[in-house]
Order: sequence, then structure tokens, then C-alpha cells
Amino acid sequence: MGSPGFSRRRLLGLGAGAVAAASVAGCAGPDTSGQAAPPAPPIAMRSGSFTSRFRPQEPTGWSLAVPGSSGGGPSGPLPVALFLHGTGADHRMVFDELDAGGVLAGHVARGGTPFAIAAIDGGETWWHRRESGTDTQSMLVEEFVPLLARQGLDTGRLAVFGLSMGGFGALLLASQHRVPGLRAVAAMSPAVWSLYDAGRSDNFDSAADFAANDIFALRPELEALPKRIDCGTADNLLFSVQDYVKDLPGAHEGGFQAGGHDSGYWRSILPDVLTFLGKSLA
Repeated sequence: MGSPGFSRRRLLGLGAGAVAAASVAGCAGPDTSGQAAPPAPPIAMRSGSFTSRFRPQEPTGWSLAVPGSSGGGPSGPLPVALFLHGTGADHRMVFDELDAGGVLAGHVARGGTPFAIAAIDGGETWWHRRESGTDTQSMLVEEFVPLLARQGLDTGRLAVFGLSMGGFGALLLASQHRVPGLRAVAAMSPAVWSLYDAGRSDNFDSAADFAANDIFALRPELEALPKRIDCGTADNLLFSVQDYVKDLPGAHEGGFQAGGHDSGYWRSILPDVLTFLGKSLA
């Protein structure tokens, strides 16, 4: 099902690659009174690719989920939550493995604030500039956000969330104030470390690169921003995430629930994460 502002001609004009369109419709489960919730609105899915000047070696794919109207609905463009994937994944992961489209439909059906979810390829770059010249953070800010604005979305109301490597990337992006209009950040099982390890050359190019992107040192920058951080109690990153959260200034949501560093755990907390993002984007 189509959505205003998402014509095939406009999508094809955004860059090379195939553009796919689909509709995802879900049904919300029964509410606490035992009565069935209203049917979930359809979710319009769009995907495409473009050649980024910040990672020109390969096409950059993206996907977008936009809730439709279930009768009435808010006027004006929808806000957007940017999703950053983890290692070994791409822009499709949040929709294919975590069913973010279905979870979003259920969120809206229960009366949550409608918003779009946008995901993009970041490769294995750890979502910051690398000495190779790749700069996925600048790609997000300078190319992908304007692309979403051209689709009629409200990029003056943005949130960012991610998992594992993408959780680190979301916290870094928020901490470095690269995104005007950022309303919230959420990190699921963020891959964070307080000390540089030369053995992690996939994460950082050098000690200087680590220092320039040290999210532990940047924690004060998040004091005023709504934030949510979650991690499974069986995750190898648990203690590092607890260390990060311990001295995080300002109020924050989330917690440490049963689960590991896997899709099962992320699926279990995604409804609460989207509820948090919706409240922040209202």
C-alpha cells in the first residue's frame, strides 16, 4: 500500500538500485481488559540504494517503514527513528529478524505516537570516520537524513536507536551532537568499552581514534537527552554496559533483563523500545 510522498518516480530518483514496495499489516493482541485491540494499521515498506560519497566502494541500501492511517490520525509529516545495525548485518535486519514493521504496527494500534523507522547500511565501520576514508556518521547526517526529508518525513523530530555495534553508534551520534532536532537515543546491548584495546582494530584504528570517539568520556553530553539502554544478563557485554550506565548523568530508561546478545532478546525488548521512542517523538 502506498503512502503520500513515496511515489516510485521519486524513490527511483534517489539513486541506483532496485526499489521495493510492500505492505505489512499486523494485529495487536488483547489489551489488559481482555478485549481485542483495534486492528493494526498497515505499514508501508520502501527500500532503495544510492552511492554515498562517504562509502563509494559499494551501494548503500536503506529501508523505511511508515505506518498508514487507521481512520483519522495525526496531520502533518511523521517523525523518524533512525536504526543502526550491528556487525554482520545490514539495513534489512531490524525488519527481517526483529519484525520492526509488525511491532511498529502494534505500537500505533495501541494508541502510540506514529513514527517512521528508517534503517541504512553501515558496513563494519563502527559508525564513525575511519582512516580508510569511510565515514558512515557523515553519511547518515549529510545524505540519509536529507533523503528522508525529501520523502515528506519530519526530520526536525528525530530519534536514533541501534543494537550492538549500532548501539555504540547511536550513543556516539547522540553524544557528538551531529543531528539537529534529535529527541532521544536508545541502545540495545551496545558494544561499549571504557579502555582502548589494540586488538580491536575492527572497532578503532588507533588509540587516538578511540579517544576521539570515547563514549564513556562523552557521557555528560547526554544529560539532557531522553535515553534508554538495555542489555541482557547473559550478554558478555553486561558488565561494560553496567559500567557505562553507572555514571550516565540525567534520567534514563531501560534495564538489564534475562537474555543474551541475540535476536531473541532484542525482539523481547523492541516493543518497549518503540514505546520509549514514540513518547520522545510525540
